[in-house]
Amino acid sequence: MSEALALGPEPRLFLGRYRAVRPLGSGGSGSVWLARDEQSGRDVAVKVVPREGKTGERARREAQAMAKLDHPRCLRAYACGRDAENVYIAYAFVPGSTFRESLRAGAVTDAKAVEVAAQVLEGLAHAHERGIVHRDVKPANVLLAAERDAEEDVSVRILDFGLARFAEGETLTAAGDVPGTLAYIAPERLQGEPAEAAGDVWSVGVLLYEALAGRHPFWRPSLAETAEAIAEGAPPLRTERPDLPDRLLAVVDRALVLDPKRRPSAAKLARLLRRSRGDDRGTAKTVASLQRRVLPAISAGAYAAGAAALLPFYPARAPLPLGLAAAALAVASPRLGVAFALAVPILPLGNAALGLALLYAAIASALGLALVLSRGAARRAVLAGGAVVLLAAVQAVRAGPIGLGLPGSRHPLAVAEALLEAAPAALVWQVPLAALLAAVMPWTVVRARELGRRAAEARTYTG
Repeated sequence: MSEALALGPEPRLFLGRYRAVRPLGSGGSGSVWLARDEQSGRDVAVKVVPREGKTGERARREAQAMAKLDHPRCLRAYACGRDAENVYIAYAFVPGSTFRESLRAGAVTDAKAVEVAAQVLEGLAHAHERGIVHRDVKPANVLLAAERDAEEDVSVRILDFGLARFAEGETLTAAGDVPGTLAYIAPERLQGEPAEAAGDVWSVGVLLYEALAGRHPFWRPSLAETAEAIAEGAPPLRTERPDLPDRLLAVVDRALVLDPKRRPSAAKLARLLRRSRGDDRGTAKTVASLQRRVLPAISAGAYAAGAAALLPFYPARAPLPLGLAAAALAVASPRLGVAFALAVPILPLGNAALGLALLYAAIASALGLALVLSRGAARRAVLAGGAVVLLAAVQAVRAGPIGLGLPGSRHPLAVAEALLEAAPAALVWQVPLAALLAAVMPWTVVRARELGRRAAEARTYTG
């Protein structure tokens, strides 16, 4: 099949619309091809298996299972069809590598292993709710999508539902036949019991144990010895990794309990895994949201209240209300709160001289632009430099603008020149502190988002 496709003068068209580009892989049951959808222009992965025998029927059942699933951890199936020779399934093409390949490459940290297992369990929970049991969960059937972000980011896709069992469907196997990869099969299935959701949970437990311990708990030289080891149960993970958190060790052991009735559901086990590493997603999202909003709120409130206190602001009790208003706006929208705080000095500065207010507005706009265009030391230098000029304006108004010849001035450049002349006398000790405060306020809008993201992705242990 693959040779015919590769040697043909014109790349083959699957299902009348998917043009073969290159092979992605092949095995005893068929092959997978990267293809281009000539109708939509998107890349897809087309699975091609012989129509006759169990492989063709399993491909049909795989398409049937995928049609019932709509979850980010399950590959999306676009179409399924067949001709006289083969069955074809067109999937969303997701570049990446299998979990097995990552394990062999030594690229799996403890945190990554736990995240992979949690995501697989979330996808399986979705399938179990729809009466579908995978029956062949193993590292080779877990795809790690290639992400553009940090290396620790994980996005899982569960592959190959060809052995899936449906709650209302018939079985493809005779009594005593155990499909799937033996080393990841639950002990109750070796005893002839039907495949249930608890069997998938066991398989994920084996997968996670293998990743954390660095060795498979049941792999033996022969199939008979492997089956015997499965029946005896896995040794506690603590014997291999006593350095791991107690909560994580306990969760893995629960997934590998011999009695299937005592294993947690896939959804519950996913929650337990996240909590075992101190990364419950609901709590993490709350912490991240607070960090994104509280930091700008504090800095915006302090800046607005401080500006109103330093400048001759009317009414006299304005600092506290203005500070609270800026903080409240920053909680709702950090950028809006900071913009309001930066705008507070404009009115009192304009009362002294229009040019002073215009100069301040220009500098405040430059600060906002610096947040977008500059990074690191450059950003801090621009913000601190702008803060110096802002404080010079404040000090000039407090000292009295008449001496600087500012009243009525409409020229920002003339105002800036007068401020620079007065700066050495007015800005002896206040400059470093004010520069720091003014730089920190808008900087928190940018940093808060980063801090929130890091909180949501925090790991209490690494590999």
